[in-house]
Amino acid sequence: MAARTLNKLTAIQAGRLSTPGRHSDGGGLYLFIDDASRRRWIFMYTRHGRRSELGLGSGRDMNLAAARTEAAALRAILAAGGDPKAERDKLKGVPSFGDFSDAYVEAMAPSWRNPKHAAQWKMTLTVYAQPLRHRPVDEITTSEILKVLEPLWKRTPETAERLRGRIENVLNAAKAKGYRSGENPALWRGHLDQLLPKRQRLSRGHHAALPYDAMPAFMEDLRTRSANAARALEFTILTAARSGEVLGAQWSEFDLTRKVWTVPAERMKAGREHRVPLSNRALQIISETPEADRKGFVFAGPKPEAALSSMAMAMLLRRMKSDVTVHGFRSTFRDWASEATGFQHEVCEMALAHTISNKAEAAYRRGDLFDKRRKLMDAWASYSSSGTSAQIVPIRQSA
Repeated sequence: MAARTLNKLTAIQAGRLSTPGRHSDGGGLYLFIDDASRRRWIFMYTRHGRRSELGLGSGRDMNLAAARTEAAALRAILAAGGDPKAERDKLKGVPSFGDFSDAYVEAMAPSWRNPKHAAQWKMTLTVYAQPLRHRPVDEITTSEILKVLEPLWKRTPETAERLRGRIENVLNAAKAKGYRSGENPALWRGHLDQLLPKRQRLSRGHHAALPYDAMPAFMEDLRTRSANAARALEFTILTAARSGEVLGAQWSEFDLTRKVWTVPAERMKAGREHRVPLSNRALQIISETPEADRKGFVFAGPKPEAALSSMAMAMLLRRMKSDVTVHGFRSTFRDWASEATGFQHEVCEMALAHTISNKAEAAYRRGDLFDKRRKLMDAWASYSSSGTSAQIVPIRQSA
């Protein structure tokens, strides 16, 4: 007698199964039990030679009969030449990674310790995970995760590790919502730890920096380069800002008449709004963009609706054969301000948007020393440009 290919399990058998692994009911329907005894129904099928897995629901919330009904509907789609996953996604409205991660941060923010934490999550998932944001949350693969992480892994390992963990959490939440199934492609233990080297634990502040006396020559070389990344890097240097703040900058944040860039709190590491005085050269960099194009990201990537890649400036430095990091220019600025100027410590620290560690001092300091910081940033721009003779080339909108 031939073995049954459908309805292999009974309701009682399904309820009693406890061994981890897949238990077939036939026709692509399986009851999956993980090592923690969690149970869920999955549908597995092959289309165009590619094996796919769809999660149907929790074994606790969906009984055997309901799982069979769902599997039968998916088999019918497959028999008609359709893609069960694509058809189901249309019905379920699977969100993009960008939309889902934004919703996740908004939902979880009240449980986090402070606004700074939420701002850091939003920045990394917006800027560093930019290549993933347009992808349906259920289609993100290990190879796509690696493309995002690998460029950062050696250059800024601490940032890369945090980004990986945040992507993992977002995808876990997507799975809990029923948008994903199977193993999380951002999982470290037993997965990405086999593909990425274990990072070296470094103390804070170890970013390769340019000696400040080499800045004029570096700036002269930088200004001969026409890529958009060159202007983004120069703007980053002149404002002493973090790369994420610059890459995420929107035109709505700028008052070009008053020469002020106001970075909203949600994009700042400290979780507080930060006003940046713009030197004449910093203002010139962004003013070269025609007024008609001043919408969305100030430093856009190949696609105007997306920010310039986080790797664009790093790759530019590599092409310039400069063994420094983008973040290291903040150290260059700080060394110059301390050793070559008479500006007060507090003015220099506020220019870097550092928080005041002394709680008593922080309580009494209400202002942001803006006028003093403007003089500091004008002096920095002047020093960075001193001795240069190269012509500043127009911006070419490419990385």
